[in-house]
Amino acid sequence: MKAFQTSIKLILFTTFLSALVAVGLACGSKEQPTPPVAKISPKVDTFHSEIRTDDYFWLRDREDPDVIAYLEAENQYAEEVMAHTNEFQKELYDEILSRIKETDEDVPTKIDDYYYYTRTEEGKQYRIYCRKKGSLDAEEEIYLDQNVLAENYDYFDIATMKVSPDHNLLAFSMDTLGRERFTLVIKDLNSGEYLKDTITDIGYSVVWANDNKTLFYTMRDEANRPHKAFRHKLGSKQADDPMVFHEEDDAFWMGMGKSSSEKYIFIGIGSKNTSEYHYIKADQPDAKFKIITPRVREVEYDVDHHDDRFLIMTNKDAQNFKLVEAPIGTSSMDDWEEVIPHRAEVKLDGMDLFEDYMVIYEREKGLNNIHVYNFSDGSDYYIDFPEPIYTVSGGANPEYETDKLRFIYYSMVTPRSVYDYDLETRERELKKQQEVLGGYDPSQYETKRVYATSHDGTEIPISMVYKKDQFKQDGTNLLYLYVYGAYGSSMDPWFSSVRLSLLDRGFVWALAHVRGGGLLGRQWYEEGKLLKKRNTFLDLIACGEHLVKENYTSKEKMVVAGGSAGGMTVGATMNMRPDLFEIVIAQVPFVDVINTMMDPTIPLTVVEYDEWGNPNDEEYYNYMRSYSPYDNVKAQDYPTILITAGLNDPRVQYWEPAKWTAKLRATKTDDNPLLFKIKMGEGHMGASGRYDAIKDIAFEYAFIFDHFGINK
Repeated sequence: MKAFQTSIKLILFTTFLSALVAVGLACGSKEQPTPPVAKISPKVDTFHSEIRTDDYFWLRDREDPDVIAYLEAENQYAEEVMAHTNEFQKELYDEILSRIKETDEDVPTKIDDYYYYTRTEEGKQYRIYCRKKGSLDAEEEIYLDQNVLAENYDYFDIATMKVSPDHNLLAFSMDTLGRERFTLVIKDLNSGEYLKDTITDIGYSVVWANDNKTLFYTMRDEANRPHKAFRHKLGSKQADDPMVFHEEDDAFWMGMGKSSSEKYIFIGIGSKNTSEYHYIKADQPDAKFKIITPRVREVEYDVDHHDDRFLIMTNKDAQNFKLVEAPIGTSSMDDWEEVIPHRAEVKLDGMDLFEDYMVIYEREKGLNNIHVYNFSDGSDYYIDFPEPIYTVSGGANPEYETDKLRFIYYSMVTPRSVYDYDLETRERELKKQQEVLGGYDPSQYETKRVYATSHDGTEIPISMVYKKDQFKQDGTNLLYLYVYGAYGSSMDPWFSSVRLSLLDRGFVWALAHVRGGGLLGRQWYEEGKLLKKRNTFLDLIACGEHLVKENYTSKEKMVVAGGSAGGMTVGATMNMRPDLFEIVIAQVPFVDVINTMMDPTIPLTVVEYDEWGNPNDEEYYNYMRSYSPYDNVKAQDYPTILITAGLNDPRVQYWEPAKWTAKLRATKTDDNPLLFKIKMGEGHMGASGRYDAIKDIAFEYAFIFDHFGINK
C-alpha cells in the first residue's frame, strides 16, 4: 500500500502541468475554493439505435495520471471547503468515541471444549481474537491479533476465518487493498507458526473437511465472480489443487459451507432468482460432489441436514417460501415433502437446526419472529419480544447437540442485546447488552412507525426515532431519511450510538422501507426490481412528501442518504424531485447504471441482470435509461450534495460516482455545495479500522451540521 501511494505521489508530481489542463483546476482563494472541472472527452456509441455520448468515460482509466489528478483535486477541494469545520469534526469524533467502550469483549461462543471470543483495546483499530479451553476461567489464548497483522497497511480486512474441527489450525483470508481479492494463510495454533500453504486470489468461502488436513475454497474469475471450487491438502501447492466444481454460467456465483450437523459440505450456486446445491460427506473429502436438486429457472432453495434427510427452504410454488424435506440421495423435486406450508402473509427468512429442535426465522407485517419446533414431540411455539418495533436475528449457533439458542435483539432505542434462550424451559438470559457510555437513557427517546401512501396507493412503512424533548410535530424538526431498497434486503431498524449525535441536536432519524427491499416479504422485493424499479424511487418521494405533510419536517430541513444501490435510489429520486430534499448524501453510489450494465467485463454486471435487467434487451435498456442517475442529470437546481467513493471498490467502480460528480458540476444550475470525497486506498466497505470509520462519520455529520448552522 505504501509503495502504491508513493507511486501516486510521483505521478502527481511529474504530471502536474498536464493535470492542471485536464482538470481545469483554478487557483481559488482559501476563503472561496474553486471546484475542479473535469475535462470533456466525448466517447460516442450507438446502442439500440440511440447515439450515446459519454463525456467522462475517460475517468475509467485509473492508470491515466489525469484521472488520479482529478480525483486528488476533488479530495483537495472537499478538504478546503470543509477546512473551517476541522475543529468541529474533531469534537464530533471525540463525542462519538466517548459513547463507545473502547476496551471491550463480545460474548464467548462455545464450540466443543473451547470458548471463542474477540475483544478490543483502547487505541487499537482492530479486533483481537481469543479463546479459552475448558471454562471461561481458563487462561486466555490470543490466537490472532489483527492489529499486529495490519501494522504495515493502511487497509486490512479479514474476510473468512475458520478453525479446523480439532481446533489446532486456523485458516483465514486477508485483503490489504479493499478490492475483495483475498489471500488465504494457515496458522498452527499450537506452535504459533504459519504453514507454507498460501492460496492467493480466493473468494469468500473456506471450509474444513473433518480430517483436519483438507480444506475447500472458491476462486474468482476476472469479473470477481466466485466460479470455481478447489480441494487443498495441507502441504501441497496451490497449483496442484484439483478443481472440484466449475460454474460456467456468468449469471451464477458460488459459495461453500457446512451443515449444522457438521456431517456434510455444500457447494451453493445461485443467481438472483435461481439456486442449486451439491454435497459430499465431510469425512469423505475426496468424494465427488453430488447434486441435491438441479436448478430450475426462478426456483430458489437453501439446504441443511438433519438425521437422514435434507431440510430445504424453497420458493417453489411458494412466493414467501416454504419448508420441505428430501431423503439424502434423491435429486428430484418430486421427492420433496412439505414440512411447513407456504403462507401468503409470512415469509420464511432462514433456519437454525439442532439435534432436537428446529428454529425458523420468519417475517410478518414487517417484524421478525422466531418460531421454534420440537422434533421429539412435534410441538411448536413463538418467542415473544417486548417492543412494538424491533429487530431480532439468530446469533452464533455452532453447536448442534444443545438446547440453547443464541439470538440478537435490538430496536432504535434498545442497544444490541445478546440472549441465550433455553429451548426447553423457554427462559432467556441476557448475556450482554451494548454499553453506551455517557449516561444513555432509552426512555428519553421514542421510536414509531408511520405509513406514506405511494403513487399507486401502496402504504410504505417509515420507521423513525427521535429524542422526546427535542421533538415537535410542527415542521421545524431537522430530519435524516435513510433508504436502500434493493436485492430484497429488509433493512430492519437498528440501534446506533453514533446516531445520538443527530438525535441530541434535534434530528428525527427515519428509515424508508421502500419496495425493492424485503420488509414486507418477497412481493415487496418483486414490486421494486426489473421493470418495476421506478416504484422504489416513487416510494421514496412519497415518504419525503408524507414527512413534510405531517409536519415531521420541511423540505428545507430534510436530508436523504443512501449507499451503494441506495445511492442509486437517492440519485434517481434527486433527478426526479430535486426540490424535495435540502441535502443528499450518496455513499459509494451505483449511479452509472446503463454504462455498467452494458459492460459484462465489470464485476457483478452479468449476475445483476436479474436485478436491474439486461440492457441488450431494448425494453430493459429503455426502462433503465429512464431512471439511471448519471444519464438523467439535467440543467436544473439540485440540493446540496456529498458523494463518497473508494478507489479500490470492486462492487461500485470508483468511476461511477466520479463521472456523476463531474456531470453534475457541469450541468446543474445552482451554486449549492457539491463535494466528492474518494478514499484512495479503500473499497466498497469504507475504512477497515474502527477509528478511521468514525472520522468518516464525523466528516459527514459536520457537512450536514454546517449547512444548517450547527457548530457545536
